[in-house]
Amino acid sequence: MSPIPNPFKPGAGHMPPYLAGRDRETREFDRVLSQSVILENVILTGLRGLGKTVLLESFKPMAIARGWLWVGTDLSEAASLTEERMAMRLIADLAVVTSAIPYAEEEIIQMGFGGSSSKVQRTLTFDTLISVYSQSPGLVADKLKKLFLTVWAYVQPHGKKGIIFAYDEAQNLSDSANTNEFPMSLLLDVFQSIQRQSIPFMLVLTGLPTLLPKLVEARTYAERMFHTVFLNKLDEQSSKDAITKPIEDNSCPINFAPESVESIYRISAGYPYFIQYICREVFDIWLQALESKEPAPPIPIDGIQRKLDADFFSGRWARATDRQRELLKLVVMLPNCEEEFTVQEIAQISKEISAKPFSNSHINQMLSTLAGSGLVYKDRRGKYCFAVPLLGQFIKRQTD
Repeated sequence: MSPIPNPFKPGAGHMPPYLAGRDRETREFDRVLSQSVILENVILTGLRGLGKTVLLESFKPMAIARGWLWVGTDLSEAASLTEERMAMRLIADLAVVTSAIPYAEEEIIQMGFGGSSSKVQRTLTFDTLISVYSQSPGLVADKLKKLFLTVWAYVQPHGKKGIIFAYDEAQNLSDSANTNEFPMSLLLDVFQSIQRQSIPFMLVLTGLPTLLPKLVEARTYAERMFHTVFLNKLDEQSSKDAITKPIEDNSCPINFAPESVESIYRISAGYPYFIQYICREVFDIWLQALESKEPAPPIPIDGIQRKLDADFFSGRWARATDRQRELLKLVVMLPNCEEEFTVQEIAQISKEISAKPFSNSHINQMLSTLAGSGLVYKDRRGKYCFAVPLLGQFIKRQTD
């Protein structure tokens, strides 16, 4: 019997075999693609494990089919540390789709007796873009604006609708007054300026829920520049489709019984990454039973849960100090810990049960540190939330 591939893919950003429950988000993006003058850029935001990267990748062929050029990559902290690096990132990405577009002809003279000349077509390669950028006067923002105007003048005759700059992990982008570097403000200023001149260059950013507040903090008008799409966990039917469709589509000899589907849905709580992770583990276990001609065992819920804890949660939990862990263990005692919680609520429960209660100022300081390590974040109402799905349940298991 030939090997049966496991269709489930729980890796970071790996396209699942079936993209479930994102019809609303897809329709919203399709609407934005119809813009001739860019009034709305796009932010895809949500917790880790909700499929932001996957959804962004699914948008790319949609945009290309509608006549857009698509550029972009992950926005690493190193690439966005300074304004100059941010500019180089944009130029390098842009060159990928413009390098075949004609720019100018150069006359090449052959030296020597009876020398002749010939014309060579220059295109909008990286070197050409850098040359235009470097020769433009002004600050980094001025140079980028001039470059984008120049590029569009040569791209437009080829019938393209516009260019989408799509960047994943955009929450890594930030301004720094200490170093006098403002790459986030640069990005917003440049795109707002060229969009006002009816140049159809669109930003599509994905990131954690801290992204939009950071953009608004950099430039207050950012809120009006973007249409924000919040990704939530999948509903019950979409979750079950994500569990069953990959097996149905691959004509697989392994099937999930209804009670197994219910168990996987309950453990995953509708988070796409966890669905893929648990289904991969169950599939491998049952495949081994099938190959050895043994009956399929029940789903080893405890074993899978322990493995998920080790693979997904433990590394994040290890970043917290002992005192920070004490604070987080207080948080999970709150009835609303899976939604939002406040400094005052933590302080109150700390007074009630802790031998060494936390003061409000200490809680504020620790939550700020935990936000920096990616365990919590502050929402737009000034309340805090866990930045990792199901982290509260993991902490409860550690407490137990």
